[in-house]
This record gives sequence, C-alpha cells and structure tokens, in this order.
Amino acid sequence: MRTEPKAGRWDWLFHRLDREPQRPTHIDVPRMTRHRAALFGATLAFYLAIVWLVVTTSWLVRLDWQVMFFRPYQQWSEIHAFVDYYVVLGQRGPTAVMVAAWLGWRSWRQHTLRPLLTLGASLLLLNLTVGAAKIGMGRLGPHYATVIGSNEMGMGGDIFPSGHTANAVVTWGILAYLASTPRARRWLSALSAVVALGVGMSTVYLGTHWLSDVLLGWAAGLLILLALPWAEPLIARAEAWILDLRDRRRSRAGTVPAPAAPVPAPVRLKPRPAATAQDETAAAARDTLTAARAARAPAYLAPGPHTARSERTPVTPAGSRRPPHPERLPRSTATRPLTNGG
Repeated sequence: MRTEPKAGRWDWLFHRLDREPQRPTHIDVPRMTRHRAALFGATLAFYLAIVWLVVTTSWLVRLDWQVMFFRPYQQWSEIHAFVDYYVVLGQRGPTAVMVAAWLGWRSWRQHTLRPLLTLGASLLLLNLTVGAAKIGMGRLGPHYATVIGSNEMGMGGDIFPSGHTANAVVTWGILAYLASTPRARRWLSALSAVVALGVGMSTVYLGTHWLSDVLLGWAAGLLILLALPWAEPLIARAEAWILDLRDRRRSRAGTVPAPAAPVPAPVRLKPRPAATAQDETAAAARDTLTAARAARAPAYLAPGPHTARSERTPVTPAGSRRPPHPERLPRSTATRPLTNGG
C-alpha cells in the first residue's frame, strides 16, 4: 500500500504545471536577432552619450536648469493632483504587484513558470544596473541642488538615472515582451511606451528629476528589455531547477511502498483423461433431461411467503368461520325495537 505525501503550500501550483510540462507551441521565445542587437547597440551609445554630456556639464545640464527654473508644477498647477497619482505607475512596489498578478495568471494558463521568472530576471537586472549607476554617479536632484549651473555629480545623490522612468519601461514593457501574438505585442509596446513617457515627464513636472535623468532612465530600461533574450537560457534552467527541486522534495517526503507478497509457484495441472463410451452416454442423458425441464411450462407461484401444508390453518367445510359470540343473538330471533317514527 502506498501512502501519498501531504499536499504542501505550493503543490497546487506545481500540480497545475504538471498538466502540460511542455511550453505551448504558439508562444515563441524572443531571440537576439540582428535587428535587436542593432537596437541594443544604438541604445547603449545613447546611454553613454547622455552620461558624457552630464559629466562634462554641457548644454544638456544648462537645459536641466532652465526646466527646473521654469517650475512646471506652478505653471500648470491644475493637473498637479492627477500627476501625483499618475506617477505611481512608475513606483516599483505597486507596479510589480500588479504586473506579477497578471503574469501569475498567464503562468497558470500556459502551465509554465517562464512569465514570472522573466519578470524576476528583469527586475533583478534593473536593480543591479540602475542601482549601481545611481550610487556610482551620486547626482543630486533639483530640490537639493547646491550650485546653479553645475551637474551636481558625486554629491551623494541617487537620482541619475531616474528609477521611476526605468522601472516604468521595464515593468510595463515586459508585458509586450511576453505577448503571445504579434498584434498583441505591437499594442502592448505602444501602451508601455506611452505609460513610460508619461511617468518620466511627470517626474520632471514635479521637480523630482532633471530632464537628463529621465532620458537616461528611458535608455536604461530599454537596454534591459533588449538584453532579455540573452537571459532566456538562464530562465529555462531556473524553471527546470525549480521543478527538479520540487520532485526531489516530494520523493523525500513520500513513504516507501510496502514490499509485494511473494508470488506462489505455479501448480502443474494434469491432463484430463479421455472420455469413455459410458461417460458419453451419461452426458447425453443429462443433456436430454435438461432440455425436457427447460421445455416444461413454468409453474405459477402465488406472491408472498410459501408455507408448508402442515402449517396452514384447517378450514371446516361447513358452518361459519366466525368465532361464536355468547352475547349476540341469532338474526332470525333478534327483536327490533319500535320507535315513534317506525
């Protein structure tokens, strides 16, 4: 007898994944094509150019100061409340929860962990690259600037590049990256681009980032999306490792089946002796008797339990079956009382 192990916290999810271990055929994994590699190279060059223009305190830094002195949040103060809510679409916590919920449903429908693992890999790359750039360049934001016209680099800040902008590009762009059809990919790409553009301009409107921070944030997020095909083999290995780890834990948690009972040795049967003439005559007589009984009409049995004749109550052929009653008079001698109406 084999005892099944008790279901764990994640067994319901893995049971769903076991229903179709192979990835659906209509969903293709993006590859690093020449076109994508060219876009990656151009975006990387744009990224390095923005950094160089800020480090050298060029015209881009002067443009940053001009936009800051313009104070857009005072010029268009009527949209300030809307922008405060819209910029949340670039915050890592709320957006990661929303997108993870959607990709979790996609993983459930497609019976694969790839959507969730791809989101995790993109957020990991985002934290490593953008976080390292923020700490390495240490630029102060507009609200904390010290010297007018300076690039505010190496001052211990953490706003270059813009984390809100890069997070909006990666978090919403991952939906287009994981789209299952070309049409859905085009629509989701346009939608994620509009959302990321709006989030970046919202930070400039609120005065929390320089314009150059937003430009570098767009480039940083796009670099991560373009580099994801290089991480696909690692994502596939991670999925296989997780499923293999699940199988090993199941094998350790399961009980050892009881040994089967030994099979007895086969019994050798003796051949049946040949039938004699006497046996054949007796068999023919039995067949004739069986056929005669089958041809007889079936007897009708009354419903109810059958009792033996000795157990039945004897019935007297003459006389009444009613028991004698001492107080009852015979019908012929009974007198009928007279009434006034009689």
